[in-house]
Amino acid sequence: MAKPHSRWVCQKCGSVQARWLGRCPDCNEWETLVEEKEPAEAARRPSRGTWIPTSEARPLSQVTSGRFDRIAVPLEELNRVLGGGIVPGSAILIGGDPGIGKSTLLLQVSGLLAQGGRRVLYASGEESAQQVRLRADRLGITGDELYILAETNLSQILGHIEHLKPALAVVDSIQSVYLEDLTASSGSISQVREGAAALLRLAKSTQIPIIIVGHVTKAGAIAGPRVLEHIVDAVLYLEGERFHAYRLLRSVKNRFGSTNEVGVFEMSEGGLAEVTNPSQVFLSERLETAPGSAIAVTMEGTRPILVEVQALASPTSLSLPRRTANGIDYNRLLILAAVLNKRVGLGLATQDIFVNVVGGLKVSEPAADLAVAVAIASSYRNQPVASDLAIVGEIGLSGELRSVGQIDKRLREAAKLGFRRCLVPRVMAEQMHGSQGIDVVCAGSLAEALQVALVRGATG
Repeated sequence: MAKPHSRWVCQKCGSVQARWLGRCPDCNEWETLVEEKEPAEAARRPSRGTWIPTSEARPLSQVTSGRFDRIAVPLEELNRVLGGGIVPGSAILIGGDPGIGKSTLLLQVSGLLAQGGRRVLYASGEESAQQVRLRADRLGITGDELYILAETNLSQILGHIEHLKPALAVVDSIQSVYLEDLTASSGSISQVREGAAALLRLAKSTQIPIIIVGHVTKAGAIAGPRVLEHIVDAVLYLEGERFHAYRLLRSVKNRFGSTNEVGVFEMSEGGLAEVTNPSQVFLSERLETAPGSAIAVTMEGTRPILVEVQALASPTSLSLPRRTANGIDYNRLLILAAVLNKRVGLGLATQDIFVNVVGGLKVSEPAADLAVAVAIASSYRNQPVASDLAIVGEIGLSGELRSVGQIDKRLREAAKLGFRRCLVPRVMAEQMHGSQGIDVVCAGSLAEALQVALVRGATG
């Protein structure tokens, strides 16, 4: 039998090289090649015997579309993101920055399911059983149906899952466990890929849902090969600023539901608490008479959320003024500043512009364009925005206002929070089915919208 040989695998892109190189030729990253033992040729050569089928191919007409019962978690925000609950036999990957609350959230979910009479296995490769117990005591989690396993050998974890047959298994984290059959160290490309594949095979064969925790890189992506996200059924990200109390749970992949939903949590001493009314929370500290503040009505999936957009335009002596965006896309801010300068006549070429979405929320939809532009103009002119006005609309490069979707839900949410007027593009007048209990103010251009939104004659 031939002896095993060494190969060099890039820990950034997964490419394989025959010898060590200082720089990966595929992704151009330095010092990312790690040596791994390649299996012998005889072990990798496929068998050439007679093919024996182990599965059956059936016509589509003979395949039954059986329904599956989801496992409802006593956290409605998590159920919302997953599409109604955890699907049996699914593999879920959850990522987030260090210290953002991934382990806390999953231990809470495990404890709630265990208190409901379901057996849960929580396998931690980063903490001892005593450390997990200390966190459970702080969160007030008790119950004999919650099993704690401090283990880094993935083969042992798989064996415990098969033996206990829990209703849910949690592996924290995929970068800390290893397979004995692989010579690479834990956290490497090979270990992460093969470990996730082994967990997925077990989940599908036993119908036991498995939640996998994944670390993220400095760029915000889950560490390891990109194929890790392709293997699992759902990918969730827990986002938020470490110095803010609010956390957002987003779904970027979900084979059993929508990827447009978002769950909102608040970090407290007792763990992550659900925020049932995010709009009221994000507007609780709003100063109504301050220039540079506008209320945008955004959509996160099927949920309308009202957020406060703050802007500050300050004169600068620099030849190249600064543009800083926190919570919105930086390139979108540049476009809006150019439109305000060219189409409205605001002298923003000599102004530093800072834009912030209050609460750490990240707004990506273009429906918040008008609120951002109004906030910038309010700060530049030192005129506050009308306190009873909510703003919805997309801005084009010519300064025109364009329509947005789900306007009825946006108006209903604004009226629920006490806003008496809502500024919308004029092209949407025919799309609205009633005013939803709020006065609708229409504008066709950005200049016309500023005349409506800013309080005339008022100074900050």
